[in-house]
Amino acid sequence: MTAFLTRFEVNKARRGARDLMGSLHRMHAAVLASFPDAHRAPAGGGRVLWRLDHGDHSTTLYIVSPHKPDLTHLVEQAGWPTTQTWATRDYSPLLDRLSTGDRFAFRLAANPTRSQRREGDDRSQRYAHVTVAQQTQWLLDRAHRNGFALCDTAEKEPDVAVRGRQRPRFSRGGETVTLSTAVFEGRLEVTDPDLLRAALVGGIGPAKGYGCGLLTLAAAPG
Repeated sequence: MTAFLTRFEVNKARRGARDLMGSLHRMHAAVLASFPDAHRAPAGGGRVLWRLDHGDHSTTLYIVSPHKPDLTHLVEQAGWPTTQTWATRDYSPLLDRLSTGDRFAFRLAANPTRSQRREGDDRSQRYAHVTVAQQTQWLLDRAHRNGFALCDTAEKEPDVAVRGRQRPRFSRGGETVTLSTAVFEGRLEVTDPDLLRAALVGGIGPAKGYGCGLLTLAAAPG
């Protein structure tokens, strides 16, 4: 499986950066502009995923993609053009060495929702989960099908915290779109490496074009 993980630090002091961070629609367009048209469509089970991580002193854009991106325009608009660009590395070695029983720390930005058919209508309406309990259960319900289980804490509770809960709004096609997003952090154990690989490159949940769905792994503490 061919995939790439890209890291780009955003220069929040620049007006262009603030414009991008103020609209998921503009950021979505800027991320897609990092690829030629032929490389924007899903390929080999993967697709372009992105996430903005907000730290105390920095904001970092992560992109997972089937092809290498060119972030020159983002550096010029929202970075440090003369001193720093971006870093892209081959994601395949991590994906290939995943094994059942491996444990990792994880972070996932997601749009937890549920679908419900309206009375008298064959179509389903998507509703957001808005409480911490609902959002946590949403992740628990999707863990097995995505090849992992949440580890337990010392208190025998799922090792996951829900942070950064937001309801961003943006304009798309003349309409206002509202999402309910959350960032999940904790520890997981691999139960099915193939399913987890698919989740890492294909995303989890809806709104993948708008900064949701990207799951990343790191060495588990302890």
